[in-house]
Amino acid sequence: MLSLRGLKPLARAEFKWVLNHHAQGPTEGARWPISVVQRLATECQRQQIGSLADLDLSRAPQHPRTMARTMLSHLRVVYFSRQDTKEAGYIETDHYGVRLNGHTSNFDISQVSQRWLRDLLWDYLDMRLTSDPPRGKSTFTRPRRGCVELSAYLEAHAPKGGHDPTLLRKEHMLGFVTDQRHRAAQGLKPLGVHYKILQRNRGPVAVTKAQVATIFSATRFVLRTAMDAGETERIGLDRQFVVALPPGGNPRSRRRRPFSDEAARALADEANLSRLDDTDLDDRGLRDVWESIVTTGRRCGEILTLRLDCIGRYKGLPLLWHDQSKVGKVEEAIRISERMYQRIEQRQATTRARFAQRHGQPPTPAQERELALFPRRTANRTGVKSVSYGWFNQLLRAWVLTLDIPHTVAHQARHTLATNLLKAGANLAQIKRYLGHVSEAMAEHYAHIANTDPRLSDALQAVWVSGPGALEPGIILSGGEPMTRQEAEAMLVDLTHRSTPAEGGFCTFQPVVDGGACPFNLNCHTCDNFVMTGADLVYWHRKREQWRMLAERAPDATTRDYLHQVFDPTARAIDGLERALCAVGLLDEALSLDLRRPQDYYGRVWSAAFRAGELAHEQDSDETEPDALDAAN
Repeated sequence: MLSLRGLKPLARAEFKWVLNHHAQGPTEGARWPISVVQRLATECQRQQIGSLADLDLSRAPQHPRTMARTMLSHLRVVYFSRQDTKEAGYIETDHYGVRLNGHTSNFDISQVSQRWLRDLLWDYLDMRLTSDPPRGKSTFTRPRRGCVELSAYLEAHAPKGGHDPTLLRKEHMLGFVTDQRHRAAQGLKPLGVHYKILQRNRGPVAVTKAQVATIFSATRFVLRTAMDAGETERIGLDRQFVVALPPGGNPRSRRRRPFSDEAARALADEANLSRLDDTDLDDRGLRDVWESIVTTGRRCGEILTLRLDCIGRYKGLPLLWHDQSKVGKVEEAIRISERMYQRIEQRQATTRARFAQRHGQPPTPAQERELALFPRRTANRTGVKSVSYGWFNQLLRAWVLTLDIPHTVAHQARHTLATNLLKAGANLAQIKRYLGHVSEAMAEHYAHIANTDPRLSDALQAVWVSGPGALEPGIILSGGEPMTRQEAEAMLVDLTHRSTPAEGGFCTFQPVVDGGACPFNLNCHTCDNFVMTGADLVYWHRKREQWRMLAERAPDATTRDYLHQVFDPTARAIDGLERALCAVGLLDEALSLDLRRPQDYYGRVWSAAFRAGELAHEQDSDETEPDALDAAN
């Protein structure tokens, strides 16, 4: 029983409201023992406070002090309006009905010392929360980091510490840009110190070029947004000061590599995996998470947030159901291996047993749809919170350091699976669908393709199909079967020397080839004289993706169906080209060749003559991992 006798009316009302608010939300936080709540109430009575805001936390015991801070965070949403938070130097996302992933409701911006700059930052955050709430916290942390850096520089080098915006000029912004670039080049510490850039017990980390690019882009967006709204003119900030800040651009960064053979063997070794399992002292499923990422190629967050009811058999096939929140897809299913299905079943049994031990009964089917497959240990009284990425990454990194292999991160498993799927015969459209990419261009980024065959330039010319304007789109004009030298030479003369380049293929209409005007108004893609080559495959993949995105954005189903119908002949022609390339074992090489500039048609790939005896030479097949083959099938 909790006794609130002796408390003043306002403090007693605050206790009742906070306890009710804390109990209503299933994911609010940790369980509050009655004994600790009573100790906090006794401390409030001892200090004779009229409100929890008057409590001297330095005099309170540790556990009640932590609980009091949480209570004050709940009350702050009630006592402070939106404009009040602007005056106090923070913003409450709960005022907008938004909670950023991985962040509390309170978002502090008080380290921006100049009031005018802090107000511009607050207005920008307020605009985002009102019009377009972000999914993650990086949309907020990056502008705050940039404004903190600019504020620290102005405090040190601008007239009056930068507090008077009318005194700031172009040279002050250029000085800030120069200072940031110098710090990145020399590996110096940042001027503005924020808790997000602090390493544990080591102080602020050194500035990098990628961080400078982020600082420039985020700060520039805040200032430009304020300038477009007329706020910079209202406060007297010189326009030249704003426009002098350059865009950060996209700093060059190396993309992740697939696992090397050495790393793959070490990461899959049973003895090493047993040591990884031993580091999971609370049995939260660390090894199951890692093996799921490797075998399915999912993003880390998609595996960590799996629900208890995440697998099932459909017509005998084991499927994994998950959410791809990064691309806005919910309840997506992919096929998994039988071994992975059995491991997840074992993890389900462990999670159900833990739930039954805590609540005295097994979870109901409705609860299983909400419970986390890998529940975190603390602040998770209902079991719906999943383990964090920080927990997983810290344990995985410590394990990898014991394996004596090159630097390895979990996301490389996604690149490895994409590359193995490509080697197993899957095309980019299939890889895009399995990995949950938004476009085939992203699938190309993950599928590492090495173009090392010197015969590719000659061999791709051996495959020609009719264009989308022909009576039968996608019909192979030169057979996919091995050809004799005479047939190949005849084809080379007829289709290479007696044709002219066109967008996405070649025109074989002889009057046009001879230099005459096109009688069809250059409408190549609906002309039966238009042919496509293997070198145009990636180009047509992009066109197909553009049409699909255009159709999916149609305002109604009728328009969407019409757009699909219009592009259907072209889609059939693309499918025919893929079948032709696959017949001669050249699909992978064609996907790696991308000629997007007209001048590329006059490069070696078109000028070199091909050898008729090597046109149908099959590509040496690479050894593919079982899991990738299983996923591809």
